[in-house]
Amino acid sequence: MITQSQSDLNWNLLRMFYMIAKEQSITKAARQLGLSQPSVSNALQKLEAQLDCQLVFRDSRHFELTTRGDKIFQECRDIFHSAERISLLVRNAEEEERGQVRYQIISNLVSPMLDELLRLYHQRYPSVAFQSEVQNSQSIVRSIQQGRGTIGFCLLAKPLVNLPSIRLFREEFLVFCGAEHPLFGQETVALRDLRHEPFISFACATEGMGLEPMSVLREGTRLGSRINGLSTNIEEVRRMIVAGLGVGILPLMTAQDDIRRGDLWPLKITDEAIGADVYLVHAPREKLSPSEQKFVDIAEELLALYPDMA
Repeated sequence: MITQSQSDLNWNLLRMFYMIAKEQSITKAARQLGLSQPSVSNALQKLEAQLDCQLVFRDSRHFELTTRGDKIFQECRDIFHSAERISLLVRNAEEEERGQVRYQIISNLVSPMLDELLRLYHQRYPSVAFQSEVQNSQSIVRSIQQGRGTIGFCLLAKPLVNLPSIRLFREEFLVFCGAEHPLFGQETVALRDLRHEPFISFACATEGMGLEPMSVLREGTRLGSRINGLSTNIEEVRRMIVAGLGVGILPLMTAQDDIRRGDLWPLKITDEAIGADVYLVHAPREKLSPSEQKFVDIAEELLALYPDMA
């Protein structure tokens, strides 16, 4: 039966006893608590009186918990560890509730790594909101350089000198033609045979934007001397290729369904591979919010755990 005095336990006395038992010394416990030794010794005596039992065998040379003292210490340890966890939850609650990750990304980027990054981040920090904006690569980089953005996913020929750039993976691109094109169904084709073919291009790729993915790829392959179609939208580029207006470069991952349906044909170039590296570009870490820093940390964690994804 619990007495009135036991139901009104003094938590300060319990905390002092917990520290005494943890340190195995009244003197060390007093030092940790910032109190005098007599004060801590008196607190122990008050708790023993309140519980009506001895908690510690003690003399000048020996310290040992009684059987009941040890059981109470175990309970106190669980109680105060739970209290510490509650304090941490409360401390992080405001950040989690108000946190946001904003990022810019190139259009139609299909990436199992990016999917896993978002999934894992949400699993760990479910209260953080996401906001994404589609831009071309040069706009993303310029936005971060000018302080209007903090995180971006873009295609780069090489890492940037003035911004942290984390290479995530290599995106494979292929030259495609539609079902009406004379090269449809042909197993291999030399790159030199494509250089005078009508070309479907992203509009921004013709404006000298060195960081725009199609510009980088066209410059490397020297395709597109005869532009037969322009668009700023990858879906419209795809539509014109399917309609037979010309050949064009598309990411392989985004064209898989069209290949299976027979709407697009990948032209396997025998003498040159096409690809570009996808980078996570971000502002210096001191300019990132805590939520954004965690986002970058998880991206680096995934790269270390699953190097094959890169």
